[in-house]
Amino acid sequence: MIQVKVSDEIASVCPTFVGACVEARVHNSPYSDRLWHTIHEVEQRLRSELTTDSVKSLPSIAATRAVYKRCGKDPSRYRPASEQLIRRMLQGKELYQIDTLVDLVNLASIVYGYSIGGFDADKFVGDELVLGVGREGEPYEGIGRGPLNIAGLPVYRDAEGGVGTPTSDHERTKMTLHTTHLVVLINGYDGDEQRVLANARYIQQLLIDYAQSDGGTVTLYRKA
Repeated sequence: MIQVKVSDEIASVCPTFVGACVEARVHNSPYSDRLWHTIHEVEQRLRSELTTDSVKSLPSIAATRAVYKRCGKDPSRYRPASEQLIRRMLQGKELYQIDTLVDLVNLASIVYGYSIGGFDADKFVGDELVLGVGREGEPYEGIGRGPLNIAGLPVYRDAEGGVGTPTSDHERTKMTLHTTHLVVLINGYDGDEQRVLANARYIQQLLIDYAQSDGGTVTLYRKA
């Protein structure tokens, strides 16, 4: 079991932070037609409810943007991943199709508005992740983005270094078609424990429906 801890750095800028860790055994696939039917249904619904301006006011996204500012990061330049995904959808663009695990994590993110990290847990170094704040000059390679300046961004670190931020996860621990041990981290900077837990349960059901999983386990974490 992966242990997730919240640092004093994060607690000082967001004392109400609550996260959820979903850990499961899974089977990935290149594409799921059933999953994409569900994604398109959600796209249609949200396009009727949101605009590219109003999306910033969703509590889950607004809270993440506020933490970015407190940490010294511009949330309009380094948008939280959930905001990136929803904005893309509202602009009439297709969500990126990667593989079933990535696609279902993206779906869970747009449904609840939380920035969610999905990782191949077998690539972690050690069995502990700590949520802190990125430092100046700290090396980090975002998935599909190349070197990313994570100074002032919330960041999960394993024993080797950063693995995930709300803007982009790291190439080193990304999910692939060979991933069988999945960890998903939900970032509740709005402090809404019940909604974070509901998002985790939703992910468990997606894993059951589309990734040949029993749904795994859910663990909530916050600063002790």
